[in-house]
Amino acid sequence: MQTLELQSVHKSFETLKVLEDVNLRVKQGEFAAIVGPSGCGKSTVLRMVAGLETADTGKVLAGGQPITKPSPDRMMIFQEHALYPWSTVEENVGFGLELANVPKQERRERVQAILEKVGLTGFEKYYPSQLSGGMRQRVSIARALVMDPDVLLLDEPYGALDAMTKLTMQNELLNLWQGSGKTMLLITHDIDEALYLADRIFVMSPRPGRVVETMDLDLPRPRNRNGERFIQLRQDIMRILGLGE
Repeated sequence: MQTLELQSVHKSFETLKVLEDVNLRVKQGEFAAIVGPSGCGKSTVLRMVAGLETADTGKVLAGGQPITKPSPDRMMIFQEHALYPWSTVEENVGFGLELANVPKQERRERVQAILEKVGLTGFEKYYPSQLSGGMRQRVSIARALVMDPDVLLLDEPYGALDAMTKLTMQNELLNLWQGSGKTMLLITHDIDEALYLADRIFVMSPRPGRVVETMDLDLPRPRNRNGERFIQLRQDIMRILGLGE
């Protein structure tokens, strides 16, 4: 299992400075979230942890070791599910296992087990076009989980879903995480989503992004979105972001 760290990270794209002296630490098994305004570099942070981008200066670490490339230990889930439309649910979920040369019988068993866990038993032979948005995102999550990663990186995974489906998927994600020992790092524009899911929230400034507040949440689970403490924390984050008094 892996602790994630960014230490004094700076990042620019040509002349555009995106990140400036970013420091954060996500403990092993923790559910953390990053919130901040559009363009503040949240996705860049996530892509660095995934090994898809490198820092200009500073360190990006997993388990104390520099991240230099993507790894099956750290799987990313995007807002756009990016499923192969010509492949069935079971083929999409098993694709990574096939690339890893996992034997066919073991592959089938692992795919079946993870589809049951995400509530997609019976949809093995369906194609993405036959599924709702929420079900397609379940397939995307199953595709990541079947690789049994230490870390799940979530890039606004529910941003394209309707409100009711989003709430359902948030609860399902919590059920998958709790007791798993996996480390979760979520980026989101949705303050309520961060407060509902995360143990720790990093609030970022406008570009060039830096962490201006780290909030360790003292909210018991299951969380009440209408509770006094939840509402107070929401107001605190909005005030930090300049969205309220």
